[in-house]
Amino acid sequence: METMLQVGVVVKAHGVRGELKVFPTTDSPQRFQDLSHVYLDTGREDYRECKILGVKSVNKFAVLKLEGISSMDEAESYRGKTLWIPREEAQPLGEDEYYIGDLIGMDVVLEDGSSFGVLKDVMETGANDVYVVKTTQGKEVLLPAIGECISDVDVETGVMTVHLMDGLLS
Repeated sequence: METMLQVGVVVKAHGVRGELKVFPTTDSPQRFQDLSHVYLDTGREDYRECKILGVKSVNKFAVLKLEGISSMDEAESYRGKTLWIPREEAQPLGEDEYYIGDLIGMDVVLEDGSSFGVLKDVMETGANDVYVVKTTQGKEVLLPAIGECISDVDVETGVMTVHLMDGLLS
């Protein structure tokens, strides 16, 4: 299991005082209001802990003022970088909810136990998520994250059991 969970991606600088426009990768964009700090991926294989000094909402984005970032140029240097929090600071999950970071890389097996592939990505579509699976034959298959298709998800063992609905592979 991941020890750090992604909560956002820096889209660009916002204004001239070093604020960051952030696309939230959490179910609750208001989540940033409850955080005192985030960890900024610097791109140098480390995280920079940053105290949150201010949070605003602008449409579907969050605008963050982080300690230590005071200019537009400095903020712009973090474009495309990710924001993280420790797992223990994450919001609790409901039944049949999972952190995307725990799903990526899971082995996907069919109900008879045979290997089907590996979960490569999760697409958030609004109605329900869609799991992108690279099959053992090297093809990409999209599986809807619904009870009729996803039989079991075992985060501890890293295995997802699926039922292939009629017409899914045609």
